[in-house]
Amino acid sequence: MKRTHTCGELRPEHLGQEVCLQGWVRFSRDHGGVLFFDLADAYGITQLVYDPEDVDDGVDKEALLGIVHTFSRESVVSVNGLVRERVPGTEDDRNATGRVEVLITDAELLNHSRAPPFELGDQKEFLLPGEDMRLRYRYLDLRRTEMASALRFRHRFVSLARRFLEEEGFVEVETPMLCRSTPEGARDFLVPSRVHPGSFYALPQSPQLFKQMLMVGGLDRYYQLARCFRDEDSRADRQPEFTQLDLEMSFVDRDDIIRAIEGMMAYIWKGLYGVELQTPFPHISFAEAMSRYGSDKPDLRFGLPLVDVTDIVRDAPYEIFQRILAKEGVIVGVNVKSSLAGAEGVGRNEIDRLIAWAKKQGMGGMTWMRATADGLDSNIVKYFTPEVIASLRQSMDAEEGDLLLFLAGPQKRVLEAGGLLRQKLAEDLGLIPENSFQFLWLVDCPMFEKDAVTGRLDAFHHPFVRPCGDLESSQMGGESYDLVLNGVELGSGSLRNHDPEVQRRIFRLLGMSDEKIEEDFGFFLEALSYGAPPHGGIALGIDRVISILLGKESIREVIAFPKNKKAQSLVDGSPRKVEDEKLSELQIMSVAFDDLDLEDLE
Repeated sequence: MKRTHTCGELRPEHLGQEVCLQGWVRFSRDHGGVLFFDLADAYGITQLVYDPEDVDDGVDKEALLGIVHTFSRESVVSVNGLVRERVPGTEDDRNATGRVEVLITDAELLNHSRAPPFELGDQKEFLLPGEDMRLRYRYLDLRRTEMASALRFRHRFVSLARRFLEEEGFVEVETPMLCRSTPEGARDFLVPSRVHPGSFYALPQSPQLFKQMLMVGGLDRYYQLARCFRDEDSRADRQPEFTQLDLEMSFVDRDDIIRAIEGMMAYIWKGLYGVELQTPFPHISFAEAMSRYGSDKPDLRFGLPLVDVTDIVRDAPYEIFQRILAKEGVIVGVNVKSSLAGAEGVGRNEIDRLIAWAKKQGMGGMTWMRATADGLDSNIVKYFTPEVIASLRQSMDAEEGDLLLFLAGPQKRVLEAGGLLRQKLAEDLGLIPENSFQFLWLVDCPMFEKDAVTGRLDAFHHPFVRPCGDLESSQMGGESYDLVLNGVELGSGSLRNHDPEVQRRIFRLLGMSDEKIEEDFGFFLEALSYGAPPHGGIALGIDRVISILLGKESIREVIAFPKNKKAQSLVDGSPRKVEDEKLSELQIMSVAFDDLDLEDLE
């Protein structure tokens, strides 16, 4: 290989060395005949200089100058030169190579580039274009050191995970990408079969059924970096196609799986950061998470717990609260301690803005009280007895200067609203510490949740979770567990139904007829009937965990070629229409409703 060093490698200890660098010309500058270039690759940037006074007499200066004059922006070049110190005062401490430069003694233009559609510099003064522009030219966006570093970090994370799992006896197995469509929640991406006209494959939403059948096959410990597909609306933490680290284990209980994941994360942490990750992670029940934090994926990096004060204010003649209580609603409060950074600045104007924000979130409204030396102060305190006020202060641990905020309404809505309020307060008051990572396990989740409109039961996670409690009760719990990091769910896992009859009863509770069960899951129930061992597993979203560790707002920033917010791949223009000949082979007719004359259907 001709290249001797990368563009992010040279340091003062390389002074005097003859080197060969290859990369892309980022910027050029002409200082009175002395030419400067920033040469970039995936590892960094090095300054090059063509200085005719310093080039040896044996070099054809005119020919060399002619070559470097062809170095347009983003052209690919190869340069030989001498590493030397930069002129004092011109050092660039923003770059690791900023104290050295390379004096060009020989050069070659490897490939010319058109003018790029946007600046590719990593410095903050170069404003990035809109996301769609970056995704349209993703191959150029990937040249930025920030993007290249994100993908390399992702590679290191995955590599460490693989190493740990293999040392623990896990076997990597690839499960099918073309499988049958089953009702697992989200919409499937369907693939028509040419050799079986009218029949379709589905791209997998997860390897769930196949990995369980691997346990029936006696594999015992399986893992896979699984590509999964869900036809759902794109969001910051969602993509139509995504990657999850999928695990399954036989003859285990919940704690075995949790220990395996914590061991893996600690191993990765040590490899990435060189420090020990504190384990075990705290466990929080679903009920506690909702009642204290208003979320089934609570962020524990800051306080602001919710406090249920329903019973305390039940007899207070405050009309708004009484209307809520008459409908079996609840009242919860949040104490914004005056000791919190910036909390003393939450004045009346800020309170009014919080109340307006709460209304925009569909919360209906919000009331407040301020703790004083004499008790509580606000325009509603007159509706509460001294005993109620004293109980409120005690239950909410209110001290002088603290601001108490209250939400009232139906329980589910109020708790979720409280969770949103916690997050907004933490962001507004600067309570979320930077570079802090708080893992937790959400445990003791319900097996089902009931649709508020239809009353129909839906699986809280999925229908393959092993139930605990009375099988005839819709209130039964499930042997599931979620791994949460900084208020984001990284993945869900559970112990599975290894008894086919239990699995069949769960399907029935979800409203499936015996005919539908057999049609959609007969093959799977048959597999379980051949001596399925007790087993369980988990799947972690790789895109999500990498984006959190790197502090990215969107998982699109850690995926090489993601879809945009409209589920489009702008770099290759997909999805797109295909030729009629291809559809004819599949015996498919495509009709766009926008192009359809409805009169033709009458």
